[in-house]
Amino acid sequence: MSIWEFANPARFMKLSGRVLPFAAVLAGLCLGVGLGWGFFLTPDDYQQGSTVKIIYIHVPAATMAINIYGMMGVMSLIWLIRRHHVSALAGRAAAPIGAVMTLIALITGALWGAPMWGTPWEWDPRLTSFLILFLFYVGYIALWEAIDDPDAASDLTAVLCLVGSVFAIVSRYAVLFWNQGLHQGATLSMDAEENISDVFWQPLVITMAGFFFLFLALLLLRTRTGIRRRRIRALRMAAHASAEAAEPGAVEGGAAHG
Repeated sequence: MSIWEFANPARFMKLSGRVLPFAAVLAGLCLGVGLGWGFFLTPDDYQQGSTVKIIYIHVPAATMAINIYGMMGVMSLIWLIRRHHVSALAGRAAAPIGAVMTLIALITGALWGAPMWGTPWEWDPRLTSFLILFLFYVGYIALWEAIDDPDAASDLTAVLCLVGSVFAIVSRYAVLFWNQGLHQGATLSMDAEENISDVFWQPLVITMAGFFFLFLALLLLRTRTGIRRRRIRALRMAAHASAEAAEPGAVEGGAAHG
């Protein structure tokens, strides 16, 4: 079975209907365990104190913000190349979720930065690129809402998304590109020397899994809603066209009778 078969709305609705409950349950379990463990069972850091626990919100939100935009970029390419409507609807469904994740990352970063850096905001490369990424999210959402024709909106938002993907990449690798930034390096890394202590690392991984499953559940739910709205719109347009086609006949019949 080809993955492209799920570009068919009927097949997508069938599969997503099965996956959605499991994603929602896993999201609840992972978030409950990860956040509970992280906030209440881990010790304070010897340097940062209890402020270190912001990572259980900040790191998953920032990671998802970047990856969601990357997913939207893939969906945009699929739409532009293969014209699969489900991909366009999935990109549209993901945007508000990604925007909220980006906003959470910015706010929690400011809360952490105020005591650690002495300022809630600094024009650090990663912080600045994250702010620009948030603006691209907002612009993408606004463009969808401003255009009535779904296909035209899909085309224009896809182009905007691909342009914004540059900033998603910059956000991810800003610390490597510009060493002078205040922002620390990766909290989780393949290099064991760069990872945080296991006492913080383990609940963080569970929380990140929870954020992923939460995104998946919300994405499926919003995409399914988008497909239903598209069907309703198509039915209304068909009914309107049928009504317009029937009007001349009704007028002619009345004139002949007279």
